[in-house]
Amino acid sequence: MAGRRRRADPLAGRRPTLTTRPGGDPELDGADDPPDGPDRRRIALTALVAAAAISAATLVAGLLTWVPDPADENGTARPLTAAEADRVAALRVTNLRDLRAGVRVTVGAHAARTELVGWVDWARPLVYLDVGGPGAGADRGLVQATASALLVRPDPGALPTPARPPLVPPADRWRMREPAGGHGLGAVRDLLIGLGADRVDRPAADGRRLRDDRVGGIPVDVFQAPLAPTGGPPPTLWVDADARLHRLSGRMADGTPVTVDLTRADRPALHPVDALGGRPGQPRALTDDEAARLAALPARLRALGGAAVTVAAPLAPSANLRATGTADWTSPSAYLAVIEEGSGRRTLRWARPGRVAQVPRSPDGPATPPAPVPAALLAAPAHPPGDDLDRLLDAALRAAQRPPAGDAVRVREDRLDDRTVDVFGLPGGRRLWLDRGGVPRRMELRTGSGVWIRLDLTPGRPSGSGGSPAPASR
Repeated sequence: MAGRRRRADPLAGRRPTLTTRPGGDPELDGADDPPDGPDRRRIALTALVAAAAISAATLVAGLLTWVPDPADENGTARPLTAAEADRVAALRVTNLRDLRAGVRVTVGAHAARTELVGWVDWARPLVYLDVGGPGAGADRGLVQATASALLVRPDPGALPTPARPPLVPPADRWRMREPAGGHGLGAVRDLLIGLGADRVDRPAADGRRLRDDRVGGIPVDVFQAPLAPTGGPPPTLWVDADARLHRLSGRMADGTPVTVDLTRADRPALHPVDALGGRPGQPRALTDDEAARLAALPARLRALGGAAVTVAAPLAPSANLRATGTADWTSPSAYLAVIEEGSGRRTLRWARPGRVAQVPRSPDGPATPPAPVPAALLAAPAHPPGDDLDRLLDAALRAAQRPPAGDAVRVREDRLDDRTVDVFGLPGGRRLWLDRGGVPRRMELRTGSGVWIRLDLTPGRPSGSGGSPAPASR
């Protein structure tokens, strides 16, 4: 085989420093992609492997099991050389350095086959896929997922064959999906995200080289080797001379066959939906004008008096929240009608800084809160803010009492209701959308599950809503 292809160290004399996964909140991480070039395209395999600890990410090997390769029967398989083992050990770091790739995933076979087409972004991390195929069932439609949250946009009428999703995703009809085991969307998400890592794996001691091949015209070696040091049965990997993975074949944990094809040149910047943070920005320190607008926010809110508010949040598979009502920064208090889609549960909620009261409401009641405020809500016992909606309302009301504390950053410029706004990142996983006149248009809170709950504001005391209830001593 040496006469057919030269297998030398691809980075002899060139040892770029390994970069780690971008830090901080991935939804606020908008640093420019590193430029293409030879230093970025290759990895110092020998130096990295010698210096790296065992990878902490062991997910991929747990999801996949080995499928015997026909090359074994022909007697051409052999143990990996040291250089080949180094390439396999480094391929997940190569993925992270390349940031993104196009993917085509096939799960199952024949009439039970599910096909997924789209992209994986290992740097954020984010998966964005169109789901189709004869076995897609209720999963047919679009999927966006991070390591902690999985959102779906079902489309039962979509064409059976999936295509690349629209680069700018639709804004509506996204729902949270509980990741299931086996070979469902959650398992596919975990598999794709698990193909990126910020540390080199330990070289496989039991891997094998099966044969030469070509993928998309690119020469590759076909290996069977684990992607993390778990000792589990290895998948089959198509890897080029620069430690780039082009294809993976194996079985999911429940025995379902899976194939992943990566298109290395298909790597556009992805646009997460609003519930996953929206499009990436480039966080930076505030200018003097931006700092002054934030410092003036409490006085601005008190001068505005109040606002009509709406809430949207895919907080759980059976509890996608919608709420409408008012906020009063002079009381200060907020009064909302809350609907949990799926369960159909409806409540009325009254919030003041540090206290929240709520009462149940008829399932067939209107989506807007009744006026005047029901006496039962005024008399209901108050409790400290509990769920994510409570915490967001509490932050919105306290914004009229003091400026944001701690370090704030400007995340990006955006458009909302045909207005130019600046999106500011605040401590505590909060964001504020402030127009150039200093008027808040949206407040957001990042939940523990990694989705953003948003409070949209239309300043000015609405008529006919009953306003907010007058403060009462408790």
